Amino acid sequence: MLTGVFETLGRRIARRPLISVVVWALLTAGGFGLAIVGVGGESLFDRLSSGEPYVPGSESQEANDLIESSSIQAASLTLLLDGVDPTADGLVEAMAPVHEDLTAVDGVATVIDPLLLPQGAANPAAAPLIATGGDGFLVVVELRPDLDEAARERALAAVERRLDAVPDDLAGVAPDATGVVGGESLIVEAITDQVEEDLATGEAIALPIALLVMVLVFGGLLAASVPMVGAIASIAGGLGTLYGFSSWLDLDSSVVNIVTLLGLGLSIDYGLLIVSRFREELHAAIGAEGAQPHRRHRRDVAVATAVARTMATAGRTVAFSALTVGISVAGLILFRPDILRAFGAAGVAVILIALATALTLVPAMLAIFGRRLLRPGLISRVPGLRVLLARTADVQSEEGSFSRLTARVQRRPWAVMGGVVVVLAVLSLPLAHLQLRNSTIELLPADSRQREYVEALAADYPASTSPSVVVVAQTSLADATTWATSLADIDGVESVDPPLALGSRVLVGVRTAGDAAGDTTQDVVRDVRDLDPGFPTWVTGQAAGQIDFVTALTDRAPWAAALVVLATFVLLFLMTGSVVIPVKALLTNTISLAASLGVLVWAFQDGNLAGLLAFTSTGGIETYVVALVIAFAFGLAMDYEVFLLSRIKELHDAGHPDDESVRLGLQRSGRIITSAATIIVVVFTGFVFGELLVIKEVGFSLAVAVIIDATLVRLLLVPATMTLLGRANWWAPAPLRRVYDRLAITH
Repeated sequence: MLTGVFETLGRRIARRPLISVVVWALLTAGGFGLAIVGVGGESLFDRLSSGEPYVPGSESQEANDLIESSSIQAASLTLLLDGVDPTADGLVEAMAPVHEDLTAVDGVATVIDPLLLPQGAANPAAAPLIATGGDGFLVVVELRPDLDEAARERALAAVERRLDAVPDDLAGVAPDATGVVGGESLIVEAITDQVEEDLATGEAIALPIALLVMVLVFGGLLAASVPMVGAIASIAGGLGTLYGFSSWLDLDSSVVNIVTLLGLGLSIDYGLLIVSRFREELHAAIGAEGAQPHRRHRRDVAVATAVARTMATAGRTVAFSALTVGISVAGLILFRPDILRAFGAAGVAVILIALATALTLVPAMLAIFGRRLLRPGLISRVPGLRVLLARTADVQSEEGSFSRLTARVQRRPWAVMGGVVVVLAVLSLPLAHLQLRNSTIELLPADSRQREYVEALAADYPASTSPSVVVVAQTSLADATTWATSLADIDGVESVDPPLALGSRVLVGVRTAGDAAGDTTQDVVRDVRDLDPGFPTWVTGQAAGQIDFVTALTDRAPWAAALVVLATFVLLFLMTGSVVIPVKALLTNTISLAASLGVLVWAFQDGNLAGLLAFTSTGGIETYVVALVIAFAFGLAMDYEVFLLSRIKELHDAGHPDDESVRLGLQRSGRIITSAATIIVVVFTGFVFGELLVIKEVGFSLAVAVIIDATLVRLLLVPATMTLLGRANWWAPAPLRRVYDRLAITH
């Protein structure tokens, strides 16, 4: 029944293919228009947010909410001047026009720098604004808190322009003066700008190389262009969908790149499978026809038949694959952190768009191009390329390199299985010392101006930085002051700031040694939370948020895993009628995932590829990256599992012996799996060349996951285990067999 639905869809698209093409052309233009221009001039990238991931309802987030509700938040920018002696002669006079210009900006509330204080830099109150080395100072400009968004943006832009010009104003009294302007708004802008730049970089690298790979796979540019057009439409649809999501969902800046990366890879995968199957079915349809149709026929019956058969087979496989990937990604929605829910919702939407292009746009283009997709392309006439294309382009032979490889595996299945398991186990070893991080400014490249600003502020103006641990206390200032003295005795605490009254609550800043999110600071957070001062307290800060995020992951991980495992098991059972194959698939995917994460830890946390990939290790892996890699890599592994199993099951149902079904199934699907894997690795690797650390981590880890899965797992481990299991591959208890007979998803 399900097969009939896809076949009917294929016949209808083949009858009127231009309708699908025109509709997708309009949707593509609209999607890119929304993302780049938006509504009212506000693009998708203008709507992105950035900051430390948080967990709604957690202690750290409750503390942040209390602080925000008890204080008046005003936007501000800070100029960090270097190479200037604050006591230099003539400095006060040189800075006077700067003060006048800044206070004249509409919306500015205060201008603060040490030169404005009585006695200037000599005033003890100026110490937090003067560099510890005495060779620089800060100028802080705060805006009025009552400004609307448009007025705030205008004021910030005017203040930034004026502050940027200050080093030139001081050339007469401080010729070596340099300056960098920083602030929360500029940090967010830097991250979102980097996202947009990395997206363009990734696509500029990935798309041309992916097209080249598909030319080699299909032996011509025309056939290769079909999946690429589907991919471009998917990107546009995904960006347009994300723009819609941004109206009611808080989208982190990294969502755009990672979700686009997933949609791009899947749409090329699906297009590749459908085009390849169409060429196979068209060869068969022409052979059955026996002669070319008369030229006056407007509709080529062989092409229409091939489109319908392609949709009934490859179209069904693509739909099944998208369903398994979507279930894996949808598991993210069960987690509490908003960023993971956004990834889950956006990911599922983009997967559905990739599926829609594969089932409507790609077959429409196949119907339009028809028999031309079988003809040798012009590129095959280039000297030297004909031989290469003859070896790489898809072929009709039942025997080839993949069947020969499988035959060798089947001769020594125990040795192959044992060897692969040992290799995967070794690759997974670094996972034992995985450290999770919730980074902020560290995500930007080391040469970023905003990262330079934050790091210089922490190094030269420690009194102006926030403490690594902040306690919100619901008590009087006197009681909080008394209790705060005991915090200095906690191991790892360097100092405790004087408590600060904040409305009806009190803030206590605790400064720790070393990393604000490291083990020492995390231990301090736990020790403070374990105290019972006799009044309510909430602890926040980077380390506290990181602890709460990891706790939220571990609390919901069993539920998310159970959902994905159960749904995957049911779907594979309905596809194969076996309970053995789903269990085997889940086990092999788990081992493959562990190996991929181990390589990620070795490369990024341990910093072994820091020089090659141009990043600075933070000493850990971003918490949500681990969740994303597990969800996306598991889904992609199931993608290739479905590609392979669908062919093996097709041969098994046709009466082929078990070992022969595996051997011929791998021959028929191996070229597609390795080609699709090569392309998706290219896509993911393109994003490794971006600058944002989280994008590098996701792109790298998913590329590694696909390489491991498409080689060690699909080409070696799966045929070895299926050979060892033999007829047991297809076993199911009698009650479940009866269920399968009624509900089976078959060709």
